[in-house]
Amino acid sequence: MPSPRDRQARTATFVVYGVQGLSFATLLVQVASLQGKLELTDGALTLLLLIVPVFAGVGSVGAGTFAARYGSKPLLRVAQPAVALAVVLTGLAPSVPLAVPALLLFGLAVGAVDAGMNMQGVAVERRYGTAVLNGFHCLWSVLSLAGALWAVYAAGRISLAVTMAIPMVLALAGSLYAGPKLYTIAEEKVENVVEAATGRFPWRPIIPLCLAMGFLYIGDAAVSNFATVFMGKALLAQDSVAKLAYSVYQGATLAVRLGGDVAVRRYGPAAIVRLGGALATLGFLGVVVAPSQPLAIVAFGLTGLGLSVVAPQSFSAAGKLDPAGTGVAIARVNLFNYVGFIVGAALIGGIADATDWRVAFVAPLLLAGVIIVLAPGFAPRRAAAEA
Repeated sequence: MPSPRDRQARTATFVVYGVQGLSFATLLVQVASLQGKLELTDGALTLLLLIVPVFAGVGSVGAGTFAARYGSKPLLRVAQPAVALAVVLTGLAPSVPLAVPALLLFGLAVGAVDAGMNMQGVAVERRYGTAVLNGFHCLWSVLSLAGALWAVYAAGRISLAVTMAIPMVLALAGSLYAGPKLYTIAEEKVENVVEAATGRFPWRPIIPLCLAMGFLYIGDAAVSNFATVFMGKALLAQDSVAKLAYSVYQGATLAVRLGGDVAVRRYGPAAIVRLGGALATLGFLGVVVAPSQPLAIVAFGLTGLGLSVVAPQSFSAAGKLDPAGTGVAIARVNLFNYVGFIVGAALIGGIADATDWRVAFVAPLLLAGVIIVLAPGFAPRRAAAEA
């Protein structure tokens, strides 16, 4: 039975996930607008976008080291307001030399928050004793969708800088509210479990989780970074219509995550991940062959239905493989978030620069299919046996 303190920490963790979703979408849904404002070619845009996942990986690794000693709570209290500041600075930047340090700060801070919030989420799930992680990712999707829809509404009505700054006022307020209520390091750890004390942790049981996370984020990078660009260049969509692709993607993600925890409890994580991989594969196939703007938007939504289940189940499975609550497995799996995003940004942008945008989306189509093969690695019994 969860205690009042557990419920307080769960509420605070919900807020942290929501703020992260809002902040992330507020920046990434404006990629096409930033490309126009900064007068970037597709190749230059790809290089600029690589700053975020590269430094997010650095931030995530640093977060793991910091949290092992001090816990994820103080980390989140500093890093999450820094994310909001970085988004505002990116919107204000009039040139590439000023946009680069803003994106560098965003990458470092967003990586730290991603690692820290999933440490908090896994701690809540462990103390509740049942699947709850999908619920956190659900609220991430709710606020991400809100950020995307705000951008659609504001397009052509409000300046880019103001459009990006307004949601960050809410993000800052949310992070300041949630920070003091998160679990402390003592509450994150599991008492009376002596395991991984030397810092060693077997890679073998988490390899399927790491690979699935990487392939997921190659697909997510394709959609988050390039959906609006694809809609504009492959299907000649206007800016407001192009932004709907990402909005529908996030809306579909939300729809799945609303019932994700119930589905996992009933059918098991492996079955849910297998189905997700199949839906994502069909979605990317639809993007590649879509003859019209409405069908492409529907296809982007289908990719959201499929990809949405992978990240929560990866972190949940990683947490089960680390019963001492050291955060080692979570940190390793989270690192592949950025490996996938780096590869995705470079791969999709590079292929598009050399060929065209439809061909570029064949890569996430193929890798989404591999997730189906990796699904058995999410089964708790098998993971436990290999550990």
